[in-house]
Amino acid sequence: MLMEDQHPDNKSIMLSVLGAPNVGKSSMINYLLGFDLSIVTNKPQTTRNRFNCILTVDHTEIILIDTPGLHKCNQEINKRLNQQAREGAEGCDINLLLIDLTRDILGQFSDFHKNMEEKQLGRTWVIFTKADRVENAQDLPLAEVIEKVKEFMPNIENHMVISSKEGQNMHELTGALCDAAIPGPHLYENGSISNKNERFFATEYIREQTFELLKDEIPYEVAVVVDEYKDMKERTGGKAKINSHISASILVNRPSQRAIVIGSKGKMIKEIGTRSRKKIEAMVGGQVHLNLHVKVSPKWFSNNFVLEEIGLPRAHDSNRVWKQKNN
Repeated sequence: MLMEDQHPDNKSIMLSVLGAPNVGKSSMINYLLGFDLSIVTNKPQTTRNRFNCILTVDHTEIILIDTPGLHKCNQEINKRLNQQAREGAEGCDINLLLIDLTRDILGQFSDFHKNMEEKQLGRTWVIFTKADRVENAQDLPLAEVIEKVKEFMPNIENHMVISSKEGQNMHELTGALCDAAIPGPHLYENGSISNKNERFFATEYIREQTFELLKDEIPYEVAVVVDEYKDMKERTGGKAKINSHISASILVNRPSQRAIVIGSKGKMIKEIGTRSRKKIEAMVGGQVHLNLHVKVSPKWFSNNFVLEEIGLPRAHDSNRVWKQKNN
């Protein structure tokens, strides 16, 4: 529902943030917001759910839709991740397509176009990322590259070179987005930072720590489900404060992974819990009591019930669900 009694100068713009895994989508969003809302790790394909991030600059509301990285894979979970990304581009004012300057640039455009199932995007701005890792990035012949890409992606109308790490051209990007915004009411209340609730971000911050602390492929076979989230009033010295009590399950694929996540004498699960709790406390602004459990859920990444629970609905190319007949 739109807010009433808004300022007559209000403007709004909705942008999808698209690209391959690990091109810097969440890093760019976090820089624009001024704090770490989207989880970021040094491993690709960290983002699993599509969600809105809201930034307000003066009278301009900028809505950034963070999406999973588009990639080619036939596993059920990956089909759903790609569907989240494709749906993120629907109904947006502008699509921000991020391209990593440290990789094959034309190859990224080609792969993205194929993974979008050759659907044409609407208005598109290309954002070349990681300029801090490329010498003289501003001197690259990117305009020539864009002209070639327009042969199969004709709706590209602008391109910029940025570095989320060093802040290069980030203020220019913000200004350009404000200039492109459309006059009209804001969609979110003042102070809102996302369309997702604290429960969602609690699962994200726990999962982020599994990516940071666990090795090899284990983080990709981990899911987090919040079993209980309660905000309770507690009185200390006559003053009431809100404490959050969270119980969450870390799902793994195999018993051997459960032992690794727990760690020797419980050290790993304790470290995951400690780091996660600090991030959640920073988000909610109060004390958090976090209780973590590790459960074995074989092939959870192919289980429709688990995938739905972690916010990944069926994709149009999802595997058919076979149900046992009742006798």
